[in-house]
Amino acid sequence: MHWADVIAKDVADTCEKPLIAAGISPSGTIHVGSLREAITAESIRSAVKELNENVRMIYLIDSFDQLKKRSDFLPESYEEHVNKPISQIPCPCGKHHNFAHHFIQNFLDAVESLDIDCEVIWTHELYEQGKFAQAIDLCFKKRKEIIQILHEVSGKEQKEDYAPYNPVCKDCGKFTNPIFETYSYPTVEYQCKCGYHGIADITKGDGKLTWRLEWPAKWLIFGTSAEPFGKDHAAAGGSYDTGERIAREIYGIEPPLPIPYEFVQLKGVGQMHKSTGSSVTGLDAIGMMPPEVVNYLFLRIQPNKSIDYDPGIGVVEMTDEYDRMERIFFTEGYKSKEVGENSLRAYEIAQHNHVPTEMPLQVPYRHLVSVVQMASTFEDVLAILGRTTDMSKAKEEDIERLRKRVDCVRYWLNGFAPDDVKFYVYPTIPCGTEITMGDKVFFQKLVERLNDANWDADTISQIITETGKETPTGVKAAFKVIYMVLIGKPAGPRVGPFLASMDKQFVINRFIQAVRHT
Repeated sequence: MHWADVIAKDVADTCEKPLIAAGISPSGTIHVGSLREAITAESIRSAVKELNENVRMIYLIDSFDQLKKRSDFLPESYEEHVNKPISQIPCPCGKHHNFAHHFIQNFLDAVESLDIDCEVIWTHELYEQGKFAQAIDLCFKKRKEIIQILHEVSGKEQKEDYAPYNPVCKDCGKFTNPIFETYSYPTVEYQCKCGYHGIADITKGDGKLTWRLEWPAKWLIFGTSAEPFGKDHAAAGGSYDTGERIAREIYGIEPPLPIPYEFVQLKGVGQMHKSTGSSVTGLDAIGMMPPEVVNYLFLRIQPNKSIDYDPGIGVVEMTDEYDRMERIFFTEGYKSKEVGENSLRAYEIAQHNHVPTEMPLQVPYRHLVSVVQMASTFEDVLAILGRTTDMSKAKEEDIERLRKRVDCVRYWLNGFAPDDVKFYVYPTIPCGTEITMGDKVFFQKLVERLNDANWDADTISQIITETGKETPTGVKAAFKVIYMVLIGKPAGPRVGPFLASMDKQFVINRFIQAVRHT
């Protein structure tokens, strides 16, 4: 039984109206690892929906968090915005509503591309609407109990001046501390370091709860049933442990089912989590891999297991693995002894349980990488594929899936593909190509045999191998010189499918040109 189904059953059995929550703090570039939380939450929502139609999912944007420091990629002028709410800091590019919107929009686009069925909620708006007022009021009234809980759970020193709520100064715009004895619902006074003395109204978004109190306050507001979160929050004495106590003893509610997940390892870079940033963003991941494959990448492994994400050749390998799982699903199904049922179930959930009624048209991703580099337009892609693939039975949804994959391949080639998979088919023999007399003999015999041969990958490969053995060039050098006269590199895509994808007369003419090369 897949882990998402196990969690879903637990949620459906205990909650009349299940609510799955996920969230993120958009204080900087959001990397691919952050997709794990959204995809994990969506997989549970999808699995619960099969058991309870009332389920919903929310995605909380922590837009009222403070900017803790100015990152190097920000202008020096942003130093003055440190300690301000990110929803009240200007957008760095001037095209978005604010700082938070600037960094989250691309990620939200990625989430939408994955067809994640969620309601996006901005935390700063919840504060402005007074949604946190009940929790803030309880935190002021039970501040001493909270201090004791934090000490007992986290082991941190008890501080009598601990502030559960931080007003935003109306003068400098930065977070400051309240004057506890002045609290009388719904206001509290504060004395800011900038010298301003003011009054904050907890029902109007004039301040926010600290993280360890705000997180369980969200459970209070929405009645959260289950929530995935990074393993740092799940550590002993961490924010989930304190959240459990705060939920029960301060807010009078039960905490949601915890779903801690491991971080994503970016191959060649190291461990990533949501506070560190990364050169590969969530939108990049969606750009270079089909959405269902991105989902499968995360769903095939339990949340408590780390994931190695390789934006290089790993993209091709993962897509080919997904396609292999798809073939097994439609040919053998759950009777297969080759793979476990969890992998097949991950294939289903990766499509939000909307599995095609029959096997879709498949084009190996590795082959598509070659085809895309030989084509200028999508129509060219279809024409090239038509030489080696039966496209006559392709349905409209097959063509759309193929179009999406072509777009993904182009994105990958333009930023993440290793150089050894990139090539360009030259219109004539590349300058500087050396062709020996032995090579010319090889090409001459090759042309003679290819002229009357079937133009398919297996036949082409066999003829090249046999001709190489029969001539001074030899097999290994034969393949090398073929690549050199076509793409100017000593190696390239598998030669049979590669040549079969090209126009037969174009290839033969190139080999004739090689025979006459001086």
